[in-house]
Amino acid sequence: MDSEKVVRAMARWWQTVSQEDGEGNAHNPMLYDPLQDGVVKTSKGRQYLAALIICLGAVSAGTALAWTSPVIPQITPDKSSNSTNGNSTLNNLLGSNSTIVNAIANGTSSTDDRILLTVSEETWVSSLLAIGAFFGALPTGYIADTIGRRYTAMVMDVPFILAWISLGFAQSVGWLYLGRFLIGISTGSFCVVAPMYISEIAETSIRGTLGTLFQLLLTIGILFIYLIGSLISWQTLSLLCLVFPVLLLAGLFILPETPVYLLKKGRRSEAALSLKWLWGRYCDSRSAIQIIQNDLDQAGSDASIMDLFSSRGSRNGLIISILLMVFQQFSGINAVIFFTESIFNSAGSTLNSSLCSIIVGVVQVIMTLCSSLLIERAGRKMLLLFSSTVMSICLAILGAYYNMKDNHKDVSSIGWLPLFCVAFFIISFSVGYGPIPWLMMGELFLPDAKGKAVSLTVMFNWVCVFVVTKCFGMMNTTLGSDITFWFFATWMAVATVYVALAVRETKGKTAGQIQDWLSGH
Repeated sequence: MDSEKVVRAMARWWQTVSQEDGEGNAHNPMLYDPLQDGVVKTSKGRQYLAALIICLGAVSAGTALAWTSPVIPQITPDKSSNSTNGNSTLNNLLGSNSTIVNAIANGTSSTDDRILLTVSEETWVSSLLAIGAFFGALPTGYIADTIGRRYTAMVMDVPFILAWISLGFAQSVGWLYLGRFLIGISTGSFCVVAPMYISEIAETSIRGTLGTLFQLLLTIGILFIYLIGSLISWQTLSLLCLVFPVLLLAGLFILPETPVYLLKKGRRSEAALSLKWLWGRYCDSRSAIQIIQNDLDQAGSDASIMDLFSSRGSRNGLIISILLMVFQQFSGINAVIFFTESIFNSAGSTLNSSLCSIIVGVVQVIMTLCSSLLIERAGRKMLLLFSSTVMSICLAILGAYYNMKDNHKDVSSIGWLPLFCVAFFIISFSVGYGPIPWLMMGELFLPDAKGKAVSLTVMFNWVCVFVVTKCFGMMNTTLGSDITFWFFATWMAVATVYVALAVRETKGKTAGQIQDWLSGH
């Protein structure tokens, strides 16, 4: 009897997940599920590691987004100072050497080997990232469905590396244009592929936490630039930023492809190996593979662009994803950050703009981290409702404050109020509309539609970035600061109503359950 128990125990220990004897990996020991008396144990450490590695792309994107903040003042004639003499102004230089005048007209300085931008060139350097991001997002979903999420990340990391090299060694404005466009391509691409990868490797219980890592590491990249950007030259800063995409490329070599993609391509044993690497050797990969297969069977073959609109589930998922991105960009986050220094001054602060930016960056990082800890407890919908409600109130108050100030009313006694509003605005954005649209974008689609749907959503996001960035200055000039803040407050009020009525909680739900809701079942 004892020997029979031993045999049964050994049989349970070496229970295989692979049912395809023809596969080369069918007899790989890692494919066996060692289920000890039915006890299943998963490990989350490698899931976090994989998410952190793929989100190094988000760090790179954050450094790219914030790069212009410390760099533009160094390479524009009215803000630059001579690198050989920190107290010399550009006007002094122009008076002493007329060759610099000609250099400025051509966008470069032949005397001190520095680039000096015209106003038009400065605009292009700032906006080319958004244009590149649009074109980077466009093909990424298709590429990810063709060669896999991991190889797509590798391919799209190359423009990051080339861009920082171009920016670090730039000798003319043309190299700046090239670098900013290339970096935009990679930024847009990783906004697609990173959320896809994370949503396909994460257990349901930590999918929300891992999903918020994209926004968290993006804010860390922004903070990195704020911290050191004013301390070193812009060329050195560019080369230092090269570290992140290089680490990303190295890390991608140790990551597996997602089980969803592998199973979608019929590579069952490789999918099981991927799950074992990610979830631990003692996970029940057999059951996990079957759940993924059920979702794939429900989805069918790869969806076309038209299928996204003809299928009710995909169409509703696309509408929700795009609207969440619209609300994210029309939250007024850029307007608030633009006014941060003046708001600090209204409160009686003497902090300079660099320190204001660092304070904002630190708050964003801390509160996005809090969001990652709260997401699986409070849920997505609750945090979105909290975020939009608080932001709407804060924006309305800021509008009222600037209305009073523009009408020459005494606001000295409430100088603390806008500072209070800014703090709560950034906190509420960071716990809600900062990270959650990226997270839910990866949750709302089945594998057949995810690539194309995520690409469309990210493209729409970057269109909104471009529109808001271009229109904000005109609105602020023609309509006034008060109307501008009230405009964004209205958008957040609309967001609150929409999420309350049209969005359901996705916390703890499988892809199939989410699709049942989106399809009206």
